[in-house]
Amino acid sequence: MSLTAAAKVNLALEVLGKRPDGYHELATVLQTVDLMDRLVLEDADELALTTSSADVPADGGNLALRAAVALREATKVERGVRVHLEKRVPVAAGLGGGSSDAAAVLLGLNRLWGLRWPLARLAEVAVTLGMDVPFFLRGGVALGTGRGEQLTPLAGMPLALVLVSPGTPLSTAAVYGRVTPAMYSSGAEARRMAAALRTRKPGEVAASLYNGLEAAAAGAHPDLTRMRAALMAAGALGVLMSGSGPTMFGVARSFEQARQIRARLVRGSWRCWAVRTLSGPAVRIRGVRGS
Repeated sequence: MSLTAAAKVNLALEVLGKRPDGYHELATVLQTVDLMDRLVLEDADELALTTSSADVPADGGNLALRAAVALREATKVERGVRVHLEKRVPVAAGLGGGSSDAAAVLLGLNRLWGLRWPLARLAEVAVTLGMDVPFFLRGGVALGTGRGEQLTPLAGMPLALVLVSPGTPLSTAAVYGRVTPAMYSSGAEARRMAAALRTRKPGEVAASLYNGLEAAAAGAHPDLTRMRAALMAAGALGVLMSGSGPTMFGVARSFEQARQIRARLVRGSWRCWAVRTLSGPAVRIRGVRGS
């Protein structure tokens, strides 16, 4: 079984405060984009994973393999799977690549193992793996609250974006560890983004971008300020860090302009992509052998 797993950006991300469980209360607008990993699932006696990237662990630290373990434990199925992961989404970049891969494994095994579980039941397993994993079971655009796992679908719009990754990861835990109460907000910025999407105007979306983690991340990664400045100088309507970073993205007027901006940004260790937002599923099954 061959699947693709889309990345995401956070068009808005607010930290509302600290929760009693030690995590932070969030309000975020998540949007899938057409930068994708590819996974191939094959029946096997045991659970195993191989990967095309030396930066990606192939052991129990890999979220895709953990998803297979968690689903087998939840279902008591006595079957295995061999997962091959071809990485295109950069690791620890704020784009949710690992979470999307985990969602792809859950959805793929639901079919491969003949489970017929509804998405709501898969989401119960997904949330144990990470707060972004339930979002990728569906994709599109959604408002995430709680720790990000409580999802409300939103009306989206086609957007062209330019992603810029510095090529070095940034620890999510380290960024959240730098958050102070002065960085907390009310949730109004996420609501503002939801309203901007309804206008279907890229300029309104660009004017409504907000990430309360950006100030916390800025001191931890020196390239953030340079990437922001480069995107703006190249013509982006607005620029934001995605998630806990360090990927930055710029909003373009059109996909053609996004390609032009990308061409102006190719330098050094930066990796750049011109992408479109997705309105459909984040995970797509591309082929099943023998079907």
